[in-house]
Amino acid sequence: MKKNMYIAASYQLYDVSEGKNELLEETAEGQPFDFISGMGIALEAFENQLIELKEGEKFDFKIAPSEAYGDYHADHVTDLEKSIFIRNGKFDDEYIYVGAIVPLQNQEGERFNGHVLEITDTTVKMDFNHPLAGKTLHFKGEIKKIHEASAEEMATYVNSMSNGCSCGGGNCGGNCGEGGCQNGGCGNCNNH
Repeated sequence: MKKNMYIAASYQLYDVSEGKNELLEETAEGQPFDFISGMGIALEAFENQLIELKEGEKFDFKIAPSEAYGDYHADHVTDLEKSIFIRNGKFDDEYIYVGAIVPLQNQEGERFNGHVLEITDTTVKMDFNHPLAGKTLHFKGEIKKIHEASAEEMATYVNSMSNGCSCGGGNCGGNCGEGGCQNGGCGNCNNH
């Protein structure tokens, strides 16, 4: 794979697992998903499909779970003690609620997200599978820009990655919005 290529692509992403054809995500008009190849921002299988295309060229391909986010594992769903979510003497219901994606960190300092499925009197049931685990992904779209990344583009991506902001590394298309990274302007950007 060619590394350090700046790629901007507009696309629609569908889940086509088990006969479905469900639209999961679509880039906003005028805000393509942009990334630099080889930096781990996008799925390698996604990059490999786009890297040889030219500006203006359309694409239509599928990625199996094994090349995307892996299989769904039931054992990645677990009950955690509700007490670990106590903040200032009370349960943190501002951030811990059914449907929330909660950033966590283990004892080794590794960061990961959990999806809150259920809250009982004593436990919080969380799913630690990637939201797209087990799904066959179908991408349809168009290359808006593709060229060797400039030093400035490289610096921008390295800086955004080291500061922990996911803007530009997911469905925000590189646009943090009015709120900016620090003020929640990214929303729920997902890496691809």
